[in-house]
Amino acid sequence: MSDLEEGRLEVGTSVELFAGGGGLAMAVHNAGFRPLLVNEFHKRACETLRANLAVSRDKSDRTVSTGEEWPLVEGDVRDIPSFDFLEGRVDVLAGGPPCQPFSLGGAHKGTEDERNMFPQMFRAIREMRPKAVICENVRGLLRPSFEPYFNYILNEMRLPFVQRDDRVSWEEHNRILEKSLKEGSVDPSRRYEVYPIEVNAANYGVPQIRHRVIIIAFRADLTVKWEEFQPEEEYSEAALIHSMQEGGTYWKRHDDVDDRVKEQVIDRLPPMLDVPDGKKPWRTLRDALKGIDWEDGTPAEKPLPEVLEHHLKPKSPADRVVGGVRDHVAWPGARKYAGHTPNVLDRPAKTVKAGVHGVPGGESVMELDDDTFDEGKGYRYMTVRETARVMTFPDRWVLEGPRGEKMRQLGNAVPVKLGEIFARAVAAALEDASKRKRK
Repeated sequence: MSDLEEGRLEVGTSVELFAGGGGLAMAVHNAGFRPLLVNEFHKRACETLRANLAVSRDKSDRTVSTGEEWPLVEGDVRDIPSFDFLEGRVDVLAGGPPCQPFSLGGAHKGTEDERNMFPQMFRAIREMRPKAVICENVRGLLRPSFEPYFNYILNEMRLPFVQRDDRVSWEEHNRILEKSLKEGSVDPSRRYEVYPIEVNAANYGVPQIRHRVIIIAFRADLTVKWEEFQPEEEYSEAALIHSMQEGGTYWKRHDDVDDRVKEQVIDRLPPMLDVPDGKKPWRTLRDALKGIDWEDGTPAEKPLPEVLEHHLKPKSPADRVVGGVRDHVAWPGARKYAGHTPNVLDRPAKTVKAGVHGVPGGESVMELDDDTFDEGKGYRYMTVRETARVMTFPDRWVLEGPRGEKMRQLGNAVPVKLGEIFARAVAAALEDASKRKRK
């Protein structure tokens, strides 16, 4: 049995589209859903999936998987002839359609961008009729310029069986959808209740500021009471500030930090709120490097070993393992300047982006406690493994490809912890609906 299977209780089945390096797929899997099909286009991401739990299968194979391995269909989702062999068998359809058309860092082409894969999500919903859908994308969808199309996305998910004619624009089709919704005459088994949720991953225990939109949908005939199960934000910046005061709990778990560094951090803290908000402190980059999760004060992963000068850009694969940890090596050439400032250890990391290692804003550069590294700079690029921890990927998850491709996979991923929180909530909501129906 794989380490990723141990102690896992199955609660249903799933399909994952646009799986990338596996963040959301792993989250749904961890929540207990057994994948019937996983799809990804990019070669290196497919290599990563196969290095972990996936096994390749042909796009024309209509066998419904009953095993624990992930059946991976590699290639463009548009080339999969049909999903109808999965109709009625899928509890959760999950996926994050490529975000570049709507990302702040992209070309902002939106609906005109050939990478816009939302129409394929609509097709999959129509052909599979899943009980629930989990869809993640960038907050850029909420920008005023994209707001009309975002509303259309929600309406398409509400009425996926009202199929758009190729000769009809999305604006015209949206008017048809809005009319049908207003009339309220659509069979509940062919309609979905849709819930868009704007999230900051840091508020859910991820050691990273990452603003995203998560769209949850349930087939209307199931009468799911999502409002009773939607996850609450349990972490806050105010609680972190409170924990960082002199003698606070933050420093008790980081008692190896030099007093000089601790004093500098405390001096830079914003004013403390008079009353703590009762939430848990945001998790920081330093927390992530010490161990994936600090729920009870005990790391779930071992602290990452120190990155040393001679770990810069190793020549052979064997040299890329530091202290038994894969992909934990430094990279030369880190810079900082106005508008390109590093991550600091005692805050959540900046948003991990799908760049190589010099993405705008210094998102993959890290400020160190001292200035002894890389000719006295006092900062360096984060290692792939440090970045993976910021994305809450477990150390046992193998990433394939050159360094830049690994970073790209991580930047495109859903933080595993964030995805798992929502996947578990969806599982609980479906189970509750099933119990009420049996009574």
